[in-house]
Amino acid sequence: MKKFLTVLVVALATAAAAHAQFGIVGGYTNSKTGLDASLLDIKSMSQFHAGIAYKIGLGSFFALQPSLTYEVKGVNLQGGQNFDPAVLKSGFVELGVGAQLGLDLLAFRPFLVAQPFVGYQVYGGELKDDVSKTLAEVRNKLEYGFGVGAGVELLRHIQLSFQWFMNLGNLYNRGQLDAAQVSQTVKDNYKDIKNYQGIKVSLGLFF
Repeated sequence: MKKFLTVLVVALATAAAAHAQFGIVGGYTNSKTGLDASLLDIKSMSQFHAGIAYKIGLGSFFALQPSLTYEVKGVNLQGGQNFDPAVLKSGFVELGVGAQLGLDLLAFRPFLVAQPFVGYQVYGGELKDDVSKTLAEVRNKLEYGFGVGAGVELLRHIQLSFQWFMNLGNLYNRGQLDAAQVSQTVKDNYKDIKNYQGIKVSLGLFF
């Protein structure tokens, strides 16, 4: 029995390796965030993402595609009665694992994708004043969420995909924000800012 399991594991690993490809990915990101407040007008922001991926084919219909990318997400705050216009921008190192379900038609492979991800903020945007610096310190650095979408792969080497993503949780840590040295008005209007969500259009080249 042990020999059979060993042979099976080796066979599966060999088959997976035979259908594995390394690639580079990158593209366009448009993000926004939700806000339950009346003083801030939030607009979406166009940014980018880029990194590496490793596609593992598991049969004719299924593939796993882990990726390690640098993702820039942000929003424009248009300000209001008590606020000046501002920019919120975050750069994350993000690890995602895409599960692709599709049909290999030799010349092309259309697929659906679901991708959970986790990331850590390594860039916090431009800090122009004390309030911005304080808010940056209480921003949630760890991100996690999921994406869903669809794509098409051409000749097994070129991959174009569209994905809607959503970071879960709030952009700011409520407990730290309540203790921060900022006005109560700032606290009231920033604590309910939801984390980033938006769309991604990605191009991948696999070798």
